[in-house]
Amino acid sequence: MHDARTATSIGRWLGLAFAVCFVTGLISHFLQHPPGWLANELPSRPAWGYRLTQGLHVASGIAAIPLLPAKLWAVYPRLFDWPPVRSVLHALERLSIGLLVAGAAFELVTGLLNTAQWYPWPFSFVPVHYAVAWLVAGALVLHIAVKAPEIKAHWSRRSPGTLALSAEDAPDRRSLLAAVAAAVGAVTLTTVGQSFTPLKKLDLLAPRHPDHGPQGLPVNRTAAAAGVGRIPDESYRLVVDGPRPYTLTLAELRGLPQREVELPIACVEGWSKSAHWTGVRVTDLLERAGAPSHARVRVVSLQLRGGYRVSEMSHEQARDPLTLLALRLNGEELTPDHGYPARLIAPNRPGVLQTKWVGRLEVLS
Repeated sequence: MHDARTATSIGRWLGLAFAVCFVTGLISHFLQHPPGWLANELPSRPAWGYRLTQGLHVASGIAAIPLLPAKLWAVYPRLFDWPPVRSVLHALERLSIGLLVAGAAFELVTGLLNTAQWYPWPFSFVPVHYAVAWLVAGALVLHIAVKAPEIKAHWSRRSPGTLALSAEDAPDRRSLLAAVAAAVGAVTLTTVGQSFTPLKKLDLLAPRHPDHGPQGLPVNRTAAAAGVGRIPDESYRLVVDGPRPYTLTLAELRGLPQREVELPIACVEGWSKSAHWTGVRVTDLLERAGAPSHARVRVVSLQLRGGYRVSEMSHEQARDPLTLLALRLNGEELTPDHGYPARLIAPNRPGVLQTKWVGRLEVLS
């Protein structure tokens, strides 16, 4: 069970999980922190795009948790071969393994703790997690390149290297692979329900349940945590700053044409759920302010503390007819924890950028 065929079989699963996790992680990062050249080109469709990619990101990361120790268990006798370095190629192999194991363990542990919003470290999670992801990707590419001949020799049951292995080991290998597959299936089925709601009844191990929260929708940051509380109706003002700036009271905002849309809210921690939102189309507010069709929009919250107080939308997101300044959720007035009196809801957008307690919209040139 410590032979090359076993290591290759588990490695294929682990490599696939890492590949999905890496690609979807890049999508999430660029949607949250787009470089300047991409900031005004972020797409708003498909509306469920971020829900799918971030759900896959967290699910593949959790699936990799039992796969990584299984892979290490399959190869660990060879990790202690002596002498530790026998050639330049062997040195590159050892270097790639060291970087890969350390980086992969770091990514899985910190990613898992992020789903529970627990940060027992002094550094900022997002930039460090992103940087180490590139380190792991590079180490993985180097490792595959170095081990390519051995991987090819044991890739399938009919490969020459695999046929040379003892047939007596096959039942043990199959038992091990079945146990690893069962572990991956168990952790996936008991957590993926936080984003794939048809399986929400099996959502036993995930830190969020899609139905638990005010108005049947989870909340990450409460009004109290953001230092907002309940904003009095009579004191609320929405400022729309553009070529023709104007200000609306809450009564005036409620008096504008109201639209209803069904959109998911999907958070970086992996949970998501669709809901019915009612409010004023952002594109209507921008038209009244004389905003150019290509302009980006900055959304400013009334919250006093915490990250993501300010977010920006590309012209496509801002002008999408599904993008609302929402006043109601599932037919009810927003609660303070969901952003009363007004919050942003837009398609294909991370939950942290669905700004709550909106007080200002600024048209950017």
